[in-house]
Amino acid sequence: MSNIEIGVAGIAIALALIALRVPIGIALGLVSIIGISELTNMRVAWGMISATPFDFAGTWELTAAPMFLFMGYLCTSTRMTQGLFHAMRLYLARLPGGLAVSSVMASAFFAAASGSSVATSAAMSRIAVPEMLKHHYDKGLATGTVAASGTLGSLIPPSVLLVLYGVYAQVSVGQLFMAGFIPGVLSALLYIAMIMVRTKLNPSLAGDVDVRSTWDEKWDAFKDIWPLPLLIGSVLGGIFLGVFSPTEAGAVGTTIAAVIAFARRSLTMEAIKEALVSTAVSTASIFIILIGSLFFTRFLAMSGVPAAFSELILGVSTETWWIILAVALIYLVLGMFIDSIGLLLLTLPLILPLVEGADLNLIWFGIIVVKLLEVGLVTPPIGLNVYVIKGALGKSVTLSEVFRGVSWFIVMDVIALLLIVLIPALSLYLPQKMF
Repeated sequence: MSNIEIGVAGIAIALALIALRVPIGIALGLVSIIGISELTNMRVAWGMISATPFDFAGTWELTAAPMFLFMGYLCTSTRMTQGLFHAMRLYLARLPGGLAVSSVMASAFFAAASGSSVATSAAMSRIAVPEMLKHHYDKGLATGTVAASGTLGSLIPPSVLLVLYGVYAQVSVGQLFMAGFIPGVLSALLYIAMIMVRTKLNPSLAGDVDVRSTWDEKWDAFKDIWPLPLLIGSVLGGIFLGVFSPTEAGAVGTTIAAVIAFARRSLTMEAIKEALVSTAVSTASIFIILIGSLFFTRFLAMSGVPAAFSELILGVSTETWWIILAVALIYLVLGMFIDSIGLLLLTLPLILPLVEGADLNLIWFGIIVVKLLEVGLVTPPIGLNVYVIKGALGKSVTLSEVFRGVSWFIVMDVIALLLIVLIPALSLYLPQKMF
């Protein structure tokens, strides 16, 4: 077999192992070790195993991921996010589809604090969906709103996906955070607009909610959630103004969260332990996938597959629209079966040489990729966020109802994606090369 044939076979075997539910990091690592030993010898493969994990784990920028995860888990364990939905409900419930709109806003704030799509969906599914079902909201609308709104954590900074992309693509994580903010907010606004239009045209979707609240009640609700906007504003403001780097922002955010929790007398040893354990588990799983993907990158580079793939795509056309379309098809298809972090790190070894060869801006392209990964989180047959919702609600809803509900939000995601592609300025980026 030629080197390229070995590389293609390695990709096929890796996908097959992932389909068989072998953990992604392990699948990529095993295929890479065997593949490199075939291309060279086992001594080279073992040399890579001994050097790569240590070198990568020492990457300074990568420490932003566990710091932001810890900040988010600390906010959750100290009940800092507990009153979000209640507050949004008091302020927004009078709008058409007010409870669903409140869920989108609460999810956006929660996502900005946690940086995790799955964590956002899991938390809001236990708070917002039961409240909407209690008021006879359509099950598809109620569950679809929370499943789709959870994906906002992928773009709204601090996003773990953006951190991983920045480290892997060797671009500024701070610039990625700045670039992802407007597209993330745009996605949330499109969700809200769609909900309001649908419930205005078909009021039966929004049940029988009649929430009347006084300004005193609204003020009390704001006093319960004010630390979260302060925390988010401090972290993002510091990054955008250049006061500190994203990695430092994670540490600053965690410190502010701890101080606020201490002042509110919710910083218990049990809460700290819960946040630490959750952070350790999440970080370990991410690092295993990262190390496996690095092995896979070395293997593919030695096989020559990325260069051949770039020549194949660019041989059809070097136009930006064709490259974006080809990449979108890859992510949309694979996103149906593979979780977002695994898919990102599985495909970057192939995609980045193509993008660099076409002279596209890696910041702008990173926002497009993460938006595509958002869509994958709610796309059947896997749709990780959908299964999170179903797992939280049990038999009260069916998978078909949740997938039916998210279909409208997928349409909004496609519109947002088209706007990001056609109007690069939304990502605070002036293109080097356009259509």
